[in-house]
Parts: sequence; C-alpha cells; structure tokens
Amino acid sequence: MNERRFRIVTANIIIAAMLSVVLSAALLAVLPESGEEVPAGKAVYSGDPAGGKVSLMVNVYENTPAVEEIARLLAERGMSTTFFIGGKWAEKNGDALLKLAADGFELGNHGYLHRDHATLSYDANRAEILVTERLLKATLEGLGEAASRAVAPLFAPPSGSMGGAMFDAADALGYTVVMWTRDTVDWRDRDPDIIARRAVDGIAAGDLILMHPTDATVAALPRILDAVTAAGLTVAPVSEVIGSKAA
Repeated sequence: MNERRFRIVTANIIIAAMLSVVLSAALLAVLPESGEEVPAGKAVYSGDPAGGKVSLMVNVYENTPAVEEIARLLAERGMSTTFFIGGKWAEKNGDALLKLAADGFELGNHGYLHRDHATLSYDANRAEILVTERLLKATLEGLGEAASRAVAPLFAPPSGSMGGAMFDAADALGYTVVMWTRDTVDWRDRDPDIIARRAVDGIAAGDLILMHPTDATVAALPRILDAVTAAGLTVAPVSEVIGSKAA
C-alpha cells in the first residue's frame, strides 16, 4: 500500500470512529421551533462588485469524473474556484480530494450527509460542519501548508436550507455561510444551453454562480468561461470574491 493510500485509509478509519460518537445523537435532533424566522442577512449572496471576479460554487456529493473535468477545464485557463465538499463524497474520494487541493483549488464545507439544515438542532448542525472539516483536514494532512490554504471556513448549506441554529453553529465554528447570486439549477435541468444561459446572462463582478458536477455542466463550462472572459472578468475562489464579507 503506497503512502498516499495509507494516509487516506487511516484518515477514514479515524473519521468513522469519530462519526459514531459525534453523530449518534445529533442525527436524530431537530430544531424545536420550525416557524423560526431565518436571519438571511447573515448569509453572503455576492462578492465585491468592483473586484473583476466571479466564482463558481461547485457543490460536490457525486460524479467524481465530472468534478475532475471541471477542475481540468479551469486549470487549463489558469482559473481557480471553490468546490464545496460533501463529507460522504470526501470519505470515498480521497485521491480526488488530494488532487483538488494540490492543484490549488479552494475547498469549502457542504455538510456531511446533505441534510436539511433548517430543521436541525444546534448540535446536529455543528456535527455536520465539524465532521466534514475534520475529514477534509485529515485526508489532506500530508500536504502540509497547502492543506491549510485549501480548506476554507466557508459553509454552503445543502439546498440553501438555513435556520437560526445553523447560523449559530456556523458562527461558533468560525464559518461564513455562503449562498449564491445565480443558480444554474443543473441538478435538475441537464441542458448545457440552459445551464450556460443561467450562469452568464447579465453576469457581473461579485456574482457567485451555483453549479454541480453533472455531465451537462461540464459540457456548458467552456461557454461559461468564454462568457466570463468576454465580460472582462475572471473566475476565482469564493474567499477572494467575497473578501471582507467573510467571517
């Protein structure tokens, strides 16, 4: 077994043990006040309108080949962005995660099990974020400083589902909650033309463009990147685009 594979297997064993303790109670916990008003102002929906940059928020729970192709297409053009990583995906795709970090991509947090964070208790929200963070850092441990630079305290709640307990947990862990300016809805509409149009029609600096690793998104990406460049913009990680709005 080579060193990289050993490191990934070891990390997964550690995380599996931790999950059994941390999530055993939290998975059943729900927010007691379902009618609570969501303080949406605490989430970031866009970045600096004068910065000349946009970001592609790639939420990752599946389709590793598409993840790798999106990264390749961006790297080909000297661009970077942020992949918001689901813990269950990271657990099974350590090599792909290592490559993303080694290639300079920023890694945000997308929770562990793709749950409805508006309905979760403080403890369950905290567990989802913290377990994923520890999994990312354990998997990337061998990269040293590169791992520290790659893992950003940015949380994208699955399906954009937000609640007060989620914000409290994110704040306590030092995370900025990130939403989006534009939604390609590529998880549902697998049409490259529609995806590209939703991503770039009227695009402006500071836009955060939500997408997922689908085959249709991969097909649309060259057109999206062409349009970004034609608008005099570039694609950059979310932390660069939102700047001082980060926690």
